[in-house]
Amino acid sequence: MADEMELDEPVSPQGSTGNNNNILGAPSGAKVAAMQTHTKATAVRSIEGWIIMVTNVHEEADEEAIQDKFGDFGEIKNLHLNLDRRSGYVKGYALIEYSTLEEARAAIDSAHNTKLLDQTIQVDFAFVRPPPGKGGARSGGGGGGGGGGNNRGPNNRARSGRSRSRSPGVAAAKEDDL
Repeated sequence: MADEMELDEPVSPQGSTGNNNNILGAPSGAKVAAMQTHTKATAVRSIEGWIIMVTNVHEEADEEAIQDKFGDFGEIKNLHLNLDRRSGYVKGYALIEYSTLEEARAAIDSAHNTKLLDQTIQVDFAFVRPPPGKGGARSGGGGGGGGGGNNRGPNNRARSGRSRSRSPGVAAAKEDDL
């Protein structure tokens, strides 16, 4: 067991404002820029390292092809290449873990929109915080759910202004007030 645990510095998506009031040890503007994804979201480190996601991976790609393409950018700590159970082919994405932000950023910048087995791949950080102003899950952004229409099935009855049930004592007390 390690004596000390390595901790990341707290990150502000706005970055440094140029003044020296760097409260809580926020990273410099250069580090914040390195953590930006293609959609301007801020990358988040996983427990062990920086994970990038490679999409549009050819179905016949193997770990060796991924290792050859991404091993040049740094030591790959972990590589997941999920296969379809029925066909045995790659599902179309790979997750690659690097120990440092610099290695992950180099892989993203160099391999994004390049060819792997005659197919153009996209590369970006796997874990991100939403960009400022886009809102997160709490403010209604993200996720695909919902449907807010008139879902009037057997379990989705229209609600009237009163509650669904009242206890007998409450109804009697209200009648006495009238």
